[in-house]
Amino acid sequence: MTNPATNAGLAPSDKALVPFVSVDHMMKLINHIGVEEMLRGLAAYIEADFRRWELFDKTPRVASHSEKGVIELMPTSDGEVYGFKYVNGHPGNTKGGFQTVTAFGLLANVANGYPVLLTEMTILTALRTAATSAVVARLLAPKGAHVMAMIGNGAQSEFQSLAMKAICGVDEVRLYDIDPAATEKCAANLAGQGLKIVKCASAEEAIEGAQIITTCTADKQYATILTDNMVGSGVHINAIGGDCPGKTELAPAILHRAGIFVEFPEQTRIEGEIQQLDADHPVTEIWQVLTGQAKGRTSAEQITLFDSVGFAIEDFSALRYVRDQIAETGLFHPLDLLADPDDPRDLFGMLQRAKG
Repeated sequence: MTNPATNAGLAPSDKALVPFVSVDHMMKLINHIGVEEMLRGLAAYIEADFRRWELFDKTPRVASHSEKGVIELMPTSDGEVYGFKYVNGHPGNTKGGFQTVTAFGLLANVANGYPVLLTEMTILTALRTAATSAVVARLLAPKGAHVMAMIGNGAQSEFQSLAMKAICGVDEVRLYDIDPAATEKCAANLAGQGLKIVKCASAEEAIEGAQIITTCTADKQYATILTDNMVGSGVHINAIGGDCPGKTELAPAILHRAGIFVEFPEQTRIEGEIQQLDADHPVTEIWQVLTGQAKGRTSAEQITLFDSVGFAIEDFSALRYVRDQIAETGLFHPLDLLADPDDPRDLFGMLQRAKG
C-alpha cells in the first residue's frame, strides 16, 4: 500500500502540491482498470476497512436539509489518515438537466494535516455504493442467488448490476422503473456486459424469480416501492434509495419480517428504512458479521435486508483505493492548493516575493 504520508507520484520538493483526480482522469482510471475489476478492488478495500471498523472515528454525516434536497459532509479517520466527502442529494435536479447526486472527496495525513488527495466522487460514489451492496449481498443473499430485480433504473442501476455480477455471480437482471425511458437506458448500457437483461412492466414482474431485490429510487418522500405481499421468504433486499429523513421505499411490515443489517445504526435510524421503526428495534451491523461477532443469514427462508444509507468509512476505502491506483498510473493533476513558504513563519514574505 502507498504510504499515506506522501503525495502520489510527486517529488519531495513538491510536498505542497496535492494530487487531484478530475472527472476525466477518474473515467480514464476506471476504463484503464476495467469497471468490474475496479468494483472487485473497491470491494476488497471496503471489506478490509469494515474488518477494522472499531479503529475509525464514526459520526452520522453532517447534513444541511432544504425543501429541494440535502448537502452533507461525511468525515472519518483511522488515526493515520483523515478523509471526508462532500455530497448533495437533490431528487428534482434531473428535471433541470443536473445530477441528483454530486460529490468530491479528500484524504489528509493526520500527522501534519496536509491533504494527500483531492478527487471527484460523483462517479466514485456510484462505484463504492455498488461495491458495498455486493459485499453485503455476498454475505447475506441465499445460496446460489443469480437473479436480481433492479427497481429504479437511474444513475446507480448499471453499477449495481455489474457489481452483483462481478462479486456475487448474478447473471440475470430484471429491470423496472416508473419511467420506461430509464429502463431502456439501463438495458442499452448493460447490453454486451454478460448479463441477461429482462425489461419489466411492473415491480411485481421484476421480482418474479429474483433472489436479490435492489431498490434505488430518487423521490424524497415516504414511498412504498415494495409492499409486504410482494416479498416472499428467502430473498435478500438491498435497499439503497432511502438515504435521508422522510425518504423510504419499503412497507413497514417487510421490516418486521426481515433480519435487518446496517452500516452505522446511529445514522441509519435517522435516514434509512428503519426510521419507520421504534428506536430500539434490533439491527445487526455489517462489520460484526464480517468479523464473526454476529450471524448473517440464519436460514434459507429468512428475509435479509441491507438498509444501506452509505457511510463515511466506505468513502474512505474508495479514496484509499484511488490513491493507491494513481500512484502507478499517473492519472492526476498536481494541484497548487496549499500555501507552503520555505520558512513556515514567513507567509507574508512569500506573498511579497510573489510580486516579482
